[in-house]
Amino acid sequence: MTTLGRLSAKKGSATDFIAKYGLYCVFILLVLIMTLSHSAFLTIPNVRNILLQVSINGILAVGMTMVIVTGGIDLSAGSMLAFAGVVATSIAHPGQSFPLAIVIGLFMGFLLGAVNGFLVAYGRIVPFIVTLGMTTIARGMALTYANGRPIINLMPSFKFLGQGTICYVPVPVLFLFLALAVGYVILNKSVLGRYLLATGGNEDAAIASGVSTKKVKFFAYSFMGLMCGLSSILLAGRTNAGAPNAGVGYELDAIAAVVVGGASLTGGRGTIAGTLMGVLIIGVIQNGLDILNVSSYIQLIVKGLIIISAVWMDQKSNK
Repeated sequence: MTTLGRLSAKKGSATDFIAKYGLYCVFILLVLIMTLSHSAFLTIPNVRNILLQVSINGILAVGMTMVIVTGGIDLSAGSMLAFAGVVATSIAHPGQSFPLAIVIGLFMGFLLGAVNGFLVAYGRIVPFIVTLGMTTIARGMALTYANGRPIINLMPSFKFLGQGTICYVPVPVLFLFLALAVGYVILNKSVLGRYLLATGGNEDAAIASGVSTKKVKFFAYSFMGLMCGLSSILLAGRTNAGAPNAGVGYELDAIAAVVVGGASLTGGRGTIAGTLMGVLIIGVIQNGLDILNVSSYIQLIVKGLIIISAVWMDQKSNK
């Protein structure tokens, strides 16, 4: 092999290594930095706290992964979460049906997601416009339904979903693991997962191969809505209330986690494992800055820089 060939091979190996393990290396480096910065960071209570903090964003990010790999975007996640939450908590008072409250919360999230999916897939409206419109519609519906006030006095079993623990593991974290498992099976172990990636990678080629891209997109947005419904129940149980102003900015956190995790905003690329790492990286940074008493205003700047950096790296990799 010539010298040029050996150099090319080394460069290719280094690039492959970064592509496969770079995200994990960044995560480990962040953990080491935070551990050295404060002795309380790498402790069991704080690790538990980090997982609890990222659980809602992680569940939303699983749904957002499905949308982004198809080449779409969903800006209405936080508003859908708020509406599903106030409807679910309105029938989650003591003496009322616990299963019904759960089913209604999940269904309301799914329904709004399905509306997004129908308009994007069958109405052929740009996802940005559809979900931007749904942001204001769902928020207005939440405020109208709840009369602008949080809904309180929830039944103990409903609050347990947000505050309870099973074997010292918070219940929202268990639901995060469940959402991750379902997302992994769909994206990596099913035909539907291949269709999702194919739709985002090259929709014309997918259609020519017999893929019903409209149904695929409809599923992606409906699944996103279902994850919003689940998140709304957990968040309401955790905060003891269904607040019509809940979830503001949550969609941006979910998008940031998915993009940091290596998904491409142009579609066709993304993994649940990468999304999990993106969620954990953002969670570690936020928790570490909290421990170090860094101003919340500074944290917003850091989060914005992370999003811009992730998108910039995505554009570089696409080139």
